[in-house]
Amino acid sequence: RQFSITLVSAMALSVVVALILTPALCATLLKIEDVDHGEKKGFFGWFNRNFDRASSAYRNAVQKILGQSARYMAVFAVIVGVMVLLFTRIPTSFLPDEDQGILFTIVQLPPGATEERTNVVLDQIADHFKKDPAVESAFTVSGFSFSGPGQNAGMAFVRLKDFKERHKPDLKAPAVAGRAMGAFSQFRDAMAFAIVPPAVTELGNSSGFDLQLQDVGGLGHTALLNARNQVLGMASQNPGLMGVRPNGMEDTPELKLEIDQAAAGAMGVSLSDINATLSSAMGGAYVNDFIDRNRVKKVFVQADAPFRMKPEDLSQWYVRNDKGQMVPFTAFATSHWEYGSPRLERYNGAPSMNLQGMAAPGKSSGQAMAEMEKIIATLPPGISYEWTGLSLQEKQSGAEAPMLYALSIFVVFILLAALYESWSIPVAIVMVIPLGVLGALLATMIRGLSNDIYLQVALLTIIGLSSKNAILIVEFAKHNHENGMSLIDATLEAVRVRLRPIIMTSLAFTFGISPLFFANGAGSGSQNAIGTGLIGGIASATLLAIFFIPLFFVIIEKMFKADEKHLQKLALQREAMALLDQSDTDRKGH
Repeated sequence: RQFSITLVSAMALSVVVALILTPALCATLLKIEDVDHGEKKGFFGWFNRNFDRASSAYRNAVQKILGQSARYMAVFAVIVGVMVLLFTRIPTSFLPDEDQGILFTIVQLPPGATEERTNVVLDQIADHFKKDPAVESAFTVSGFSFSGPGQNAGMAFVRLKDFKERHKPDLKAPAVAGRAMGAFSQFRDAMAFAIVPPAVTELGNSSGFDLQLQDVGGLGHTALLNARNQVLGMASQNPGLMGVRPNGMEDTPELKLEIDQAAAGAMGVSLSDINATLSSAMGGAYVNDFIDRNRVKKVFVQADAPFRMKPEDLSQWYVRNDKGQMVPFTAFATSHWEYGSPRLERYNGAPSMNLQGMAAPGKSSGQAMAEMEKIIATLPPGISYEWTGLSLQEKQSGAEAPMLYALSIFVVFILLAALYESWSIPVAIVMVIPLGVLGALLATMIRGLSNDIYLQVALLTIIGLSSKNAILIVEFAKHNHENGMSLIDATLEAVRVRLRPIIMTSLAFTFGISPLFFANGAGSGSQNAIGTGLIGGIASATLLAIFFIPLFFVIIEKMFKADEKHLQKLALQREAMALLDQSDTDRKGH
């Protein structure tokens, strides 16, 4: 949205300048020179002479292309096929990974592990990061994690050195995280994952993919847990995935207390009294306030620590029945140990478990998401999934891209049809768009980038830039043809005259966005993505389009040949206007 607003506002201002200031500037600054530019000395003379020779060679090449139109239209068909193939082969993602100068490390020990064991692992993690040349500092926190609180959970927060000291690729955040993952994989009593924060912090707490594994069939917690473990096992063997982990609290041993409601009712004990006794004894209950030395203090009731530490302590607890008698818990309650989740999660109304992970080096998040979908497809019926966070946005943006491309091309076509008052000429201009798209895709693949939202913005911009180059030639060719020149001669004259502005405007745009291409530091991932797509697209839209635009124009004009009477009518109108201008001049002179 920011990029589109910048483009639209700049173009709106340029229209105002062109309509108001440019005519005055032309009248003030432009001078008539009798000097032949080719006779100038120095660099400018050398440049003009060589450019004139290049223009002549270019004109001759276009003339040969026009004489072999069928062959070159076949070449254009091959180019379109390659473009479609690249669209299907280029890896997809939502946003490029951004080096924000920080890293997170999530630590999870087995259920029941003590804080001392957690601190030992955190100390090892801190020592590893302090030895890394890209790390400035690291500190750890025990008892807290993105997965949830607990003595067996912890986190490490890592601050990297300034971007000025980390120009090498092995000092970037993804490389530091990769080295850490290799070291942490040797831990025997803990799972530790070094993660790079997402480019948009509001859409999750880590880069990579984010999904919710759901029990939509009501199979139960155990079936969902088994499905999750099956997914984790298959993901660990998949070469396209890395760091696939559960983002939640593991099942822990818990004491389950079963109440015999019939026995409790026969003894005159209500369930509300049982629940009140349990909650007060185990967790504490607020009673009232009292004043102590002019200060208000709260009164809480709770069982003393020695009497709420073991399951056997339940035999010492009593509940008062409706007759005022004390009934022991053992008379209506039994207990046993089992495993259960300390935190039950739901997503869109269904029990779920959150899974996160990353793509392996050289793979994109779109490829990793496709691999996860294949794995989940092998699960039993009743287990489904939904993407969330960045992954959900990636799916939605990928579905919207074709509509955006079609809408952009449609708007360009309609505006050109209104400009030329013709349905055929806009077709010749729109046919140039695949030439620019091809270059953007090739540049993106060569640089190892993905088809993300920034490439989509670049492609939408390339649609306009490609059309601009075509308009520069078609406008002059159409004007020459309407003034009586043959179709071929009008086209050849247009390509000779308009080569310089096409080259110069393309170079100006390329040099203007080159800082995006070479950006390094904070936010460089998005800048590289959009700069690479734009430079590749404008390069191919210039180098290829200057040869194909004339061909498209000639073919379209021949297919939709203008009515000779219409051309004669235009000629008569021009002669009438000339006579009127001449008579008006004579009248003013008289």
